[in-house]
Amino acid sequence: MAWREAEAAYEDEVTGKETLARTFEESAARHTDRPAQLYKGGIYERSLVPDVVDPAPAGDYAEITYGQMRHIVRRLAAGFRELGLEAGDRVGIFAHTRMEWALSDFAILAAGGVITTVYASSSPRQVSYLLGDSGSTGVVVENREMLDRVLEVEDDLDVEYVVTMDEVGGEDQELYEVFTLGDVYEMGAEAYDRDDYDAWLAERDPDDLASLIYTSGTTGKPKGVELTHWNFKANVDQVRARYGPRPDKGPDVPTLSPESRVVSFLPLAHVYERLSGHFLIFASGASVAYAESPDTLQEDFSLVEPTSGSSVPRVYERIYAAIREQASESPVKERIFKWAVGVGRDYAKSEDPGPLLSLKNSIADALVFSQVKEALGGNVEFLTSGGGSLSPELAYLYNGMGLTILEGYGLTETSPVVATNPPEAPKVGTVGPPVRDMEVKLDASVAPEEEFDDVEGEVGELLLRGPNVFSGYWNNPEATESAFTEDVPASDASGGTEEQGSSGRWFRTGDIMVRDEDGYLAFLERAKELLVLSTGKNVAPTPVEDAFSATELIDQCMLLGEDRKFVGALIVPNFEAVRSWAARNDVDLPDDPDTICENEFVIDRIADEVDEVNRNFEEHETIKRFRLVPEEFTEDNDLLTPTLKKKRRNILDYYEAQVESIYAEDEEAEQAAAR
Repeated sequence: MAWREAEAAYEDEVTGKETLARTFEESAARHTDRPAQLYKGGIYERSLVPDVVDPAPAGDYAEITYGQMRHIVRRLAAGFRELGLEAGDRVGIFAHTRMEWALSDFAILAAGGVITTVYASSSPRQVSYLLGDSGSTGVVVENREMLDRVLEVEDDLDVEYVVTMDEVGGEDQELYEVFTLGDVYEMGAEAYDRDDYDAWLAERDPDDLASLIYTSGTTGKPKGVELTHWNFKANVDQVRARYGPRPDKGPDVPTLSPESRVVSFLPLAHVYERLSGHFLIFASGASVAYAESPDTLQEDFSLVEPTSGSSVPRVYERIYAAIREQASESPVKERIFKWAVGVGRDYAKSEDPGPLLSLKNSIADALVFSQVKEALGGNVEFLTSGGGSLSPELAYLYNGMGLTILEGYGLTETSPVVATNPPEAPKVGTVGPPVRDMEVKLDASVAPEEEFDDVEGEVGELLLRGPNVFSGYWNNPEATESAFTEDVPASDASGGTEEQGSSGRWFRTGDIMVRDEDGYLAFLERAKELLVLSTGKNVAPTPVEDAFSATELIDQCMLLGEDRKFVGALIVPNFEAVRSWAARNDVDLPDDPDTICENEFVIDRIADEVDEVNRNFEEHETIKRFRLVPEEFTEDNDLLTPTLKKKRRNILDYYEAQVESIYAEDEEAEQAAAR
């Protein structure tokens, strides 16, 4: 394919081996007067307002240019140096995604520091572990609440200073070396010297450590992933070669350019947003608007009118559920919506839709899809999905509405992007081909051949090697050693040469993938999450769970069956949709979610949706029994990670009684037979 050759050869003013601070400086020089950051008013008590940046109107956005952003970053860097930051010092950032997160990141990197990311939802115990294990000597927090969480565990830490993004007040500013970001800016403005600043940048090498990002800890204690400036920058170059303004791209192929504008709302503490909505965007000279929260996305998209956006599957599921719920307000609107969705799905799946289907799709667009696109700002050219598996059916639904979702795949240890669908040749149901300079190998020994004999393509655990692959876990040589394999001949790999790799060893992802004849990868399952039934059959839960994302009444599903005779499931109903369905069908329901989960009419209706999904899977993969559970899996109840992935062990413990009830009858029968 011609685009592959063009991608492999692509070079421009952004690409090249350098530090992240240098990349930002050069981008700011090229795009000095272009908008860099858009920030919202009426949310935060920003300490940088009004002396450093102007107040934004309540509920609306103000912006700063690249020149203004650079000015702030330079003086914040000098301010952090005044606080005592030295090259190689770790500094935590503990805040929601916002303008000041990005400013602090670039400033600390420019001053020679290493960023330790802390999720905004972290408890004092988690804060203690992340800042303590990393040996952080400073931490930037968002507000009083997060400051208190740090101070609660201060005796366990080596933290010498705390910086707050917001005004917090209180006497502890003198007791604990607490400063606002505004204070740091003022110190930096007084101390700033351009020669000193340039010297700090010159002292840093692309192979120096840039950040410690800790794994979610769903399978044990969180591990600190060591990512260098070059790990991140190499991935910026890899993704830019796929999405950037290559000269071979036609006018109908969307690109990432200085005219691009995105809404950032995923946690910047997570590597996916840090790369796709931060380092990549600012390297490209594009604009980033910071959302208040995922709950205000429709409002933010309408205000910002973004050209693209990155998200995780769970958010796309919720957006679609909200659209469908609005359409169910009346029987007529619901029928029109269902018809339009069906037409759009058929259109998206068809290689040659023909005049009749094209006409139907135009009508569907006029009646439904155009309103959806307008609600997202009206300018979206493409969306990307990562951080989990996206249901192909959901992708087709969005594509049919004219909102192309390009799915990708990556891990914290790979900075993160390994593969992503190219805009000129996407394949729904895959995560695309590997990015350039990314060597891949599939280890078939961990994939039971008899369980994947119906899959077309090469199957195995994905092994990786490339410049974006990390070198090890912080202070954890045992985990580092087990994460890599011994050397293998480069001729066994595809997508690069041995010299392009980060080392001779291969990183084991733990993910079972399939590679098709065009080199596109598709995620099958985490090797550790395969359910092994007592019958000896292996079941990959993710494809089955993902299939429910497009159903009407089911919000979440988790498969069960490890060491059991059959597959069961815990299902969280979409209670709003259930109530709407009940009202339309004269079913009297109580308000209490627990009681709704026991209602026979609801159970029977959801059983119909389970049966519909079951038709698409092999007999041993189908759900034989399920229980409805009343509480959504969320980050707040510790059933999801901050990146919205299921914490399966926690869910099993949380709903232990419901799990046991699914299998109780069979186990009692077996015990009776044994007697």
